[in-house]
Amino acid sequence: MPLSWFRAEQFRCLASVELELDPVANVFVGPNASGKTSLLEAAFFLGRGRSFRCRQRDTLIRHGQDAFVLAGRSSGGVSPVMLGVRARRNGTEWQAGGAPAAGVAALAEQFPAQVIDPEIHKLLEEGPGRRRRFLDWGVFHVEPAFLSTWRRYHLALRQRNAALKQDRGDSDLAAWEQELAASGEELVRQREAYLERLRDPLEAIGKALLGSPITLVHSRGWDEKRPLLEALEADRARDRRYRATQAGPHRGDAAVEVGGRAAKDRVSRGQQKLVAAGLMLAQLQIQEQERPGRSALLLDDPAAELDSENLGLLMAAVRTVPAQIWVTSLRGEIPGLPGQSRVFHVEQGAIRPG
Repeated sequence: MPLSWFRAEQFRCLASVELELDPVANVFVGPNASGKTSLLEAAFFLGRGRSFRCRQRDTLIRHGQDAFVLAGRSSGGVSPVMLGVRARRNGTEWQAGGAPAAGVAALAEQFPAQVIDPEIHKLLEEGPGRRRRFLDWGVFHVEPAFLSTWRRYHLALRQRNAALKQDRGDSDLAAWEQELAASGEELVRQREAYLERLRDPLEAIGKALLGSPITLVHSRGWDEKRPLLEALEADRARDRRYRATQAGPHRGDAAVEVGGRAAKDRVSRGQQKLVAAGLMLAQLQIQEQERPGRSALLLDDPAAELDSENLGLLMAAVRTVPAQIWVTSLRGEIPGLPGQSRVFHVEQGAIRPG
């Protein structure tokens, strides 16, 4: 199972909570503003190193405190692994297996959490940045070389952009373009291999949720008729005007379509939630194929913006994914949950077993 035990201290309204978790499903029941979403946010931070609600880490620290602490015991591998995070206002410390970790990647391998929340439709509505993060998160879990490729590319990108801002000569730009192009082409190859792997489960989930297949149409981020190195060399004048590199996988996208048409133009807001949820569920299926027994699905108020029929379709799809479920509810009545589940009551930041 992903997490058998979890602890959060001084995280938002959660002063101190400690949970023994069910391997299948955990239901957190309570009124609005009681701390249910904060609990899911804390679990997400343990596995992803960021919040799904805001970008500022300092806002997650409980008022009047100078740090928050998260800890969990992952039991999905050969033996249990302790995970930990201590976030202060001036930095974050990570631990995996009782030893300091260089970054969140070590925790993400042990506890790959995914979230479906009331804002998930933004995956379709907003710009390509969210979809690139979604795509790269999936590639990270199936391609061992992805993280090093991603880091190489972004280091070269930062250096070329710095040269552009300083109005350096073409020779200084060229010094980084070889590495930028080589790592960028490899990054795109990894993304496209992952999208091919995602295609079948995504089509199947789309048909189950909407009666039409969901597809992702990849855009590399530059003119696909020429190599990236050639595009970088040809675009130097434009890049100098913008003082930033305009071509490359950092400008890529994975446009979402339903039945061959852009999803945001075809479906309602409630159906947009189903489409975005379908993307997350398909990704979870691939994660579980790679690292069985580690994934968690965090469902924050799944009934929001869904009628009873669509909620039933969503929960039926959720049951097909072999991930530990954390789900919040105002009343505790969530149709379609697995029969085995543990119920917790949440009130004013305190959590107790039901």
